[in-house]
Amino acid sequence: MGPWNFLTLHLSAFVRLSSADREILTKALRKRVRVLPPRQDIIREGDRPRFVNVILDGWAQRYKQLADGRRQILSFFIPGDLCDANVFILKEMDHSLSTVTSVNLAEISQYEFQEIIENSPRIAQALWWSELVTVAIQREWTTSIGQRTAYERIAHLFCEMFVRLRTIGRTDGHSCEFPLTQSEIADATGLTQVHVNRTIQELRRDQLIELRNRRLLVFDLDRLMSVALFNPNYLHLDHEGAHIDAND
Repeated sequence: MGPWNFLTLHLSAFVRLSSADREILTKALRKRVRVLPPRQDIIREGDRPRFVNVILDGWAQRYKQLADGRRQILSFFIPGDLCDANVFILKEMDHSLSTVTSVNLAEISQYEFQEIIENSPRIAQALWWSELVTVAIQREWTTSIGQRTAYERIAHLFCEMFVRLRTIGRTDGHSCEFPLTQSEIADATGLTQVHVNRTIQELRRDQLIELRNRRLLVFDLDRLMSVALFNPNYLHLDHEGAHIDAND
């Protein structure tokens, strides 16, 4: 599968796109592509945004950093994800984006993005859903930090990333890529690295997961979802836009 198809797969969770829709997306994604190494900023807080960034391959993250260096990771991006579809509203970035792994990303200008929306109502609808899911994920992460235990938080993160990767065909049976370090998991869940390490060992002893060679193995997804209090409804993956599906 080519990297251009991941955005189509992502948006098709909401609306089935036509061949013309898919051609519009492919053309836009091929126009301007950047390749960035791991752990490098894509755009920093205070910079003026010029493009919508679409992850074609690799993992990236959104984060806020305090003046003393402490960092909170706010979300993770995987292939097919758009980083801030409405970014042109901002005069300057109020958060930063950086790579986790080596990343291929497509840059879409404001004019090109507007043209896509005007030429395809289905793509526009799917993009609206995608942005609503982004906000829903943020609500879920806030709930995790505020109410879930460390055990539940990390289990929930594993569930979320596994389900999102499965949607774009990036799982292999019960396993998936998982390049996050324990430091990054800590910054995403509001825990210390020591606490993260201890909790992952506990999840392993409970025969729920195994982390090895940058891959996550989930032994029993239903059981992991149960202990994480994970309900995938906030990801809205049940094809809610079927009433405007394309026929071809």
